[in-house]
Amino acid sequence: MRKTAVITGATKGLGRAIAEIFAENGFDLCVCARTESDLEAMQEYWKTRYPNQTLHVFPVDLSKKSELLDFAAYTKKVFPTMDVLVNNAGVFIPGSIVNEGEDTLQTLLETNLFSAYHLTRAILPMMLKQQSGHIFNMCSVASIMAYPNGGSYSISKFALLGLSKCLREELKTEGIRVTAILPGAAWSDSWRGVNFPENRLMKASDVAKAVWGAYTLSDAAVVEELILRPQLGDL
Repeated sequence: MRKTAVITGATKGLGRAIAEIFAENGFDLCVCARTESDLEAMQEYWKTRYPNQTLHVFPVDLSKKSELLDFAAYTKKVFPTMDVLVNNAGVFIPGSIVNEGEDTLQTLLETNLFSAYHLTRAILPMMLKQQSGHIFNMCSVASIMAYPNGGSYSISKFALLGLSKCLREELKTEGIRVTAILPGAAWSDSWRGVNFPENRLMKASDVAKAVWGAYTLSDAAVVEELILRPQLGDL
């Protein structure tokens, strides 16, 4: 049976790099993003770059639970089994707790935490039935350290790491692996236009390779948390 992966926020940056490395290794994918035109462009690229792999796409705002549940239902419709879930979608809004907008925490929790929580809960019954699967939560170095102007973003990422730890404890006897990925700065659209040398930030493909490496371990091992930083350190 063909291997399958569901990846959120997969049209750009880290999500796109992760999608591509799984496709290169024979996975069929179901991905989502907010912008339908980006998903259509990704599908066109897939036809040429990965002609033997199926790519299902679904436009969704994961901060809205009703849309998220529609996406979850779609993934279960197109895939009879589920091997990998990558909760990658996220948003960054800078600001300190005392000065950020009134709704900043709510917005960041809805996208960075609640989306992973609800999508995982929706897909987990398939993995539990299989007694196999691997869940990746894309956390951040902001999950383990507070920094200036990080405010509610860091709060949401600390919480996502907490979710990962809880899932790991609950699922370790069910054949399901849970890995929290904690990357520092990596080149993506978020850093477009900044004036840094190319080697000052990691490549998105570096993070993707780390995810793939964690996945390829035997079923007897799991990477619980993986921290990646630029060689020259945090910005």
